[in-house]
Amino acid sequence: MADIIIVGAGPAGGSAAIFAAKAGKETIVLDSGASMTKRAWMENHYGSEGISGPDLLMTGRKQAEKYGALFYDEKVTQISSENGQVTLSTESGKDYVASHVILTTGANPELAANSGIRIIEGREPRIKSIIEVDRLGRTSMPGVWAAGVVAGVSVHTIVTSGDGARVAIEVLSELNGERYVDHDVLR
Repeated sequence: MADIIIVGAGPAGGSAAIFAAKAGKETIVLDSGASMTKRAWMENHYGSEGISGPDLLMTGRKQAEKYGALFYDEKVTQISSENGQVTLSTESGKDYVASHVILTTGANPELAANSGIRIIEGREPRIKSIIEVDRLGRTSMPGVWAAGVVAGVSVHTIVTSGDGARVAIEVLSELNGERYVDHDVLR
């Protein structure tokens, strides 16, 4: 059983994976390859003069893998939660189990809706529905969290990546039983 499974490897999922893996948690990322960031060009990222979506996704994945995150090309079709374990069933027939799951499925809340997680109306242009989350990112299903566009934040990649990190910090804090902080310093 993994500590944290992240569904989706866009900016929110990749950022969550970096924080989770860097914290020493067994981190798995399941991605179907449908990120809308693959078609993006960003000129509005702090610290970058401009970056393509594919380059942003590749860089984020490399960062997360450096800390031990495992990425699998899998489409999750169903989520269930029972006795403190969340099970993710995939199109390939494989099941993955974790104590916590973070959904970062971009503009698509279909997986959550089909799994019985509460959905509400979205407020971003062209985002009709989102997952209902509390202020920490918890969904209506125990052990399942959501971050990024699917959780109602702005579609801008810099905002979704920050939200992925924010929710990962909440999950890590819950797993550790104390507030998680990760600060690196110059040497």
